[in-house]
Amino acid sequence: MSIVVTGATGHLGRLVIDELLTRVPATDVAAVVRDETKAADLAERGVELRVADYSDPATLKDAFHAGDKVLLISGSEVGRRIAQHSAVIDAAAAAGVALFAYTGVLGGPAADFDLAIEHKATEEHVLASGLPYVFLRNGWYSEVYTENLAPVLEHHAVVANAGDGRLASAARADYAAAAAVVLATDGHENTAYELSGDTAWSFAEYAALVAELTGEDITYQNVPAETRQQILEAAGLPPAFAAILVDVDHAIERGLLAGTSGDMSRLIGRPTTPIRDTLKAALKA
Repeated sequence: MSIVVTGATGHLGRLVIDELLTRVPATDVAAVVRDETKAADLAERGVELRVADYSDPATLKDAFHAGDKVLLISGSEVGRRIAQHSAVIDAAAAAGVALFAYTGVLGGPAADFDLAIEHKATEEHVLASGLPYVFLRNGWYSEVYTENLAPVLEHHAVVANAGDGRLASAARADYAAAAAVVLATDGHENTAYELSGDTAWSFAEYAALVAELTGEDITYQNVPAETRQQILEAAGLPPAFAAILVDVDHAIERGLLAGTSGDMSRLIGRPTTPIRDTLKAALKA
């Protein structure tokens, strides 16, 4: 039996493996990757590499073994993820894995914004498969904002169409720690965890925090959806993906990403990382 992490060379996947290696021997961990060369460092640490691609079901045949615990980290190709995730689920079910964990979206079936559609469909496919499951319904990563500070500092503004909505984000490492706990310990079968930060913040508060930590004059500009769409497209985003981000801001305005269930801090045994700490680290870097 192995703990198998898909998407293992991505930002979240690497952090999950880092966390797992503090809890279990490296020989108990396997990484599913598309490119072995990008995972050479994982192999050097003793992690087994299994080469497969979400988009090529034939390659998934040997990615999972009976008794494995599997973490499916959702794919990044919005619009293609239902087919990709379904292929992974089907392969895991055929192999007879012992547990199937999936990184979905905060709110699960109640999330009514466009980016949640593929996550909800994936959860439905997992349930239909009959696999013992854990749904890790992830809220927003703080790094979505703190790793994109250049336009904020250039234009002295945090721009969104989220109104006064609040966002209970947490650091990517917090989500990784929660996933590692679920994979390395028992008693999580057939459970959905609503994972988010302990404290929700508004974009006005975030702008004030950036201003405080940089000494710059930074304001929050709440703009109409059409303006936000134009800004994102001008920055080079495809129109369809820009529209998804605009829709996410509407979801934030409606409070759909503000939930603070406490599931995350209970799982990881500590408070979640405050947005201030993640922002300070990003500015230092």
